[in-house]
Amino acid sequence: MAGGTGRDPVNAPMIRHWCEAMGDTNPAYRGPDAIAPPTMLQAWTMGGLAGNDGRSPAHDELFALLDGEGFTSVVATDCEQEYLRPLRPGDEVTFDARVESVSARKTTKLGTGHFITTRMDVRVGGELAGTHRFRILKYAPAKPGGGARPPAAAPRRPRPVVNRDNAGFWEGVAAHRLLIQRCERCATLRFPWLPGCNACGGDAWDTVEACGDGTVYSYVVMHHPPFPAFDPPYAVGLVELAEGVRIVAGVVGVPYDKVRIGMPVRLEFLRVDDEFDLPVFNAGVGSGG
Repeated sequence: MAGGTGRDPVNAPMIRHWCEAMGDTNPAYRGPDAIAPPTMLQAWTMGGLAGNDGRSPAHDELFALLDGEGFTSVVATDCEQEYLRPLRPGDEVTFDARVESVSARKTTKLGTGHFITTRMDVRVGGELAGTHRFRILKYAPAKPGGGARPPAAAPRRPRPVVNRDNAGFWEGVAAHRLLIQRCERCATLRFPWLPGCNACGGDAWDTVEACGDGTVYSYVVMHHPPFPAFDPPYAVGLVELAEGVRIVAGVVGVPYDKVRIGMPVRLEFLRVDDEFDLPVFNAGVGSGG
């Protein structure tokens, strides 16, 4: 187990930047009685470019051991957070991290390996404020003709995690409709889909269909090593829709190095295999396409 102290106390500027980036206008995060958004839990523990993320030495030893056995690739699978008390500006955060579990060897479509779960407990004044669990798959990539995939099968895109909170969104995508949640109490639009309104807290909602016009608010170019069903480099954008909410999606229609902030884009649906479509945004046609 290892731990550390947050580089900065919980503070209003970081809360403001987070809320602006997320489009979260909840009044609970402003003013003299403000609290930090619960989903910022891990942000207060990050070491930034200076490192010092509190990672357990056992974590590095485990990775070295798995690398030596051929499990050299890694992909994040999911994370869980539990919130026990609000964090407020001025709170000094301490944390400890440990490797909580390592699964038996599993065979997946990506390859064979082990699921590793790390746990971080975040405290203020010795009181547990929240817990963050992060799970990865450390694996040996499947070889053509290997047991993880029939030789003739084309690589498939990884599937999203579909649950009761976002199933309606993916049903809309399957019908080539991009649906945005709308709070029935205050009419605030929200994306991604959430069980409650981040403006008023209401839990009743309906949907509106996006018109399809948007602009590139920000973007990254992915240069990771070759991965089944992906062909880097490619552009992934944070697209601001005409309705005012933002969505992360692929930007297509122009070379990856021609994507620019402010570029108009138009919604399309990309058939990635026989069973699955994804919303993407075409920068080659813009809003006039």
